[in-house]
Amino acid sequence: MDRLVFGRPTAAHRRVAVQSDDASGDPWPTDVYRVLKAANVRQMGYVPDAGHSALIELFAADRAVVSNVLTTEEEGVAIAAGAWLGGQRAVLLMQSSGVGNCINMLSLAAIGRFPLLMLVTMRGEWAEFNPWQVPMSRATQPALEAIGVRVLRAETPRDVVETVEAAAALAFEADQQIAVLIGQRLLGKKKW
Repeated sequence: MDRLVFGRPTAAHRRVAVQSDDASGDPWPTDVYRVLKAANVRQMGYVPDAGHSALIELFAADRAVVSNVLTTEEEGVAIAAGAWLGGQRAVLLMQSSGVGNCINMLSLAAIGRFPLLMLVTMRGEWAEFNPWQVPMSRATQPALEAIGVRVLRAETPRDVVETVEAAAALAFEADQQIAVLIGQRLLGKKKW
């Protein structure tokens, strides 16, 4: 079956600021990709984000996965619902500021009781330079929990791989709505 690609990272997106792995040189994006492939994820939705760039590129290069570039994060919740209804598993990649954009749409997953797996790169934490990122950073976990999404957190390369594996099992085997918050320190200091 040919892969449908609704968007690929552009050359400008690839230049954004992150190496293929995190600042310490650990290959956690590659390991997370392997975990998600082992969990049979076949669709990936994302708003371009430097913190997810290596993982986005791995999925975009995979002919067995449909990669969906989103204009807003809430579209990803609907895509994940449609994927599940169509017999496939999806992951939604976003930045913490995107949680605020899709909080209302998360009710679809909660009320419909379908699996939802989100990987959320955090901003507004360690070494943040942009004050506009701080308020949503503080609100991300409480907002997700208030709408009924279970939140797990990862701060080290080993944590993120194990946490994503556990989150995928909870989402796809126990029909849960799960967000893995990937700490900003793990991603490294953002530079502009």
